[in-house]
Amino acid sequence: MFIAVDDLLRPLYPHLTAADQCYFLREYTAGRGYAGSETNQLILNLKKPPDRRGTPEWRYKERAIQQIAREFRESVNLAALRRITLVPMPPSKAKGDPLYDDRMLRVLRAVDVEGQLDIRELLLAVESMTAAHATERRPTVDQLMANFVVDDALAVPLPRTIALVDDVLTTGAHFVAAKEVLTVRFPSVPVRGVYVARRVFDDPPSRP
Repeated sequence: MFIAVDDLLRPLYPHLTAADQCYFLREYTAGRGYAGSETNQLILNLKKPPDRRGTPEWRYKERAIQQIAREFRESVNLAALRRITLVPMPPSKAKGDPLYDDRMLRVLRAVDVEGQLDIRELLLAVESMTAAHATERRPTVDQLMANFVVDDALAVPLPRTIALVDDVLTTGAHFVAAKEVLTVRFPSVPVRGVYVARRVFDDPPSRP
């Protein structure tokens, strides 16, 4: 079941406002690696980079894609989903980069067993950037907006509602930037965020 980022959770994601509708399935514990939880294992396997293709560990990425797709299908009304344009959040690397990772597009295609969903790579990264999780200085909303472009070749028919689909909600910067770029191009179309997981932190140790 997808859970909404409500007024209680929203302050944990500083770029989100009350106007942003975002939903998640799981919780990813930051800084804990594979040992953190089953969700951590799932997300880290999903994020295995393309240069691992052909190695024995690549099968874990494939399994993660299929598991996430199953959980998406089990958590949504598929009839309602057919009325939504599903847009994978652009990865940090631009198309053509050897490390370009289309993991969220592959998840959506695995969800679409019947071939009836409107899945479009409407949003693209112009240039490759360092992945946000791999740098201490995360890109700003403005930097992300400047690096996102709408693929006009896929803009027709006009979407009725757009769901941006991503792996982990961390600060909300990517969603806010992507939503702004899409809203400029499609001003009357609602844009929502759908995530495999939201980032959480371990509770700090209590004082004695």
